[in-house]
Amino acid sequence: MRVIELFKEITVVPRCSGTHKPFIQFIQNFALKNDYICKVDNANNILCYKQNQTPDICLQSHYDIVCLEDGKVPEIMEVDGYLKAVNSTLGADNGIGCAYMLALMEENKNLELLFTCDEEIGLLGANDIEFNLQSSKMLNLDSEEEGEICIGCAGGIDIFATNTISEYIENKENKILYEITIDELDGGHSGVDIDKNVPNALKLITRTIKECHADLLELNGGERINSIPKSAKAIIASSQIPKISHENMNIKTIDAPTKHYRKLDSKIIDFIYSFANSVRGYDKEIESVLTSINIAIVSTSIDDFKVELSARSMDNEELLIIKNETIVLLEAFGFNVETSGKYPAWKPQQSEFTSKVLNIYKRHNKDASLEAIHAGLECAIFKEKYPNMQICSIGPNIYFPHSHREECDISSVHNVYKVLKDIIS
Repeated sequence: MRVIELFKEITVVPRCSGTHKPFIQFIQNFALKNDYICKVDNANNILCYKQNQTPDICLQSHYDIVCLEDGKVPEIMEVDGYLKAVNSTLGADNGIGCAYMLALMEENKNLELLFTCDEEIGLLGANDIEFNLQSSKMLNLDSEEEGEICIGCAGGIDIFATNTISEYIENKENKILYEITIDELDGGHSGVDIDKNVPNALKLITRTIKECHADLLELNGGERINSIPKSAKAIIASSQIPKISHENMNIKTIDAPTKHYRKLDSKIIDFIYSFANSVRGYDKEIESVLTSINIAIVSTSIDDFKVELSARSMDNEELLIIKNETIVLLEAFGFNVETSGKYPAWKPQQSEFTSKVLNIYKRHNKDASLEAIHAGLECAIFKEKYPNMQICSIGPNIYFPHSHREECDISSVHNVYKVLKDIIS
């Protein structure tokens, strides 16, 4: 299938969030080859369209991918009908959507084709878009469950906290130094996977530290702001032998004796240990998580200790509440707090376009339905920027995005492409 071939082609193009030029050059060349105009705005978004034609539908995907290792280019393999990657994220989120758009360019379709940048680090491209789109309808291709037509999504905000309190103390009690590591947890997307009981490496490691009443010297863990942490590492000083809190945890003694060490603020462990991580509210009406928050990354430097959290809600008022509550709590534990990357919730809303998409989809899948998801979609931004535009989102089955387990159902990619072509027709 041409879509899969194109996906493999763009996979070798560096597309980690924050990397723009290689993919921009790829699309410029591809558009020229297929007789499309290609524009790039100052935010590094890309818009392609046919000369002297008036499109009715804009197809939209983000071109950046989550790279758990900076600069990592996925190595794709096909296993039992699924696309997977070797020890990295796959990038099907949202590379498959980009591949759909490229395939339709090769078919010479009269469309606006919008490739946005840096979605994975705060919907940055969508927020700063400069294009005056002509279409009255937008079909986002960033959904990850076949048969679902997304008409609503969670809003989100990233919270950054810093603690600068530490002291050098004399090891009068002859405490032993230990290195605690936890790795190879499942990880996952902190929105769509937040209700799946995926273990958080940072919560597990602080449980072990807290329960042996240790002094914290160093703690680092987590991969990306929108991922559930799958690994963490700590150095502690303790009079008690730490106990393993997960089968993937390893504890070893650091043999080098120490007369003095730098002790971080004890409130750091108290905060992470006691923090109510994961789902905070459930909406029975739409059968979806309403509000959640995830401790994503912690890091220790010479000067300070940092915590990064990602909060989400399907309701903008609830998002404001969880943001303010978390700020107050962090400050009470001795942190200085900043926020960024805020994007609004997209309130579920039906339209003539969503009804047509549903009817067309049902020809292919009788169980097709209108849904809302607990993850951020750029649709929320576009609905604010283009208020008269009718918007919905579809996509194939993609499992465990933002993790090494990410996989994409090849047959589902075929199925959704048939639906997509019917919608355009």
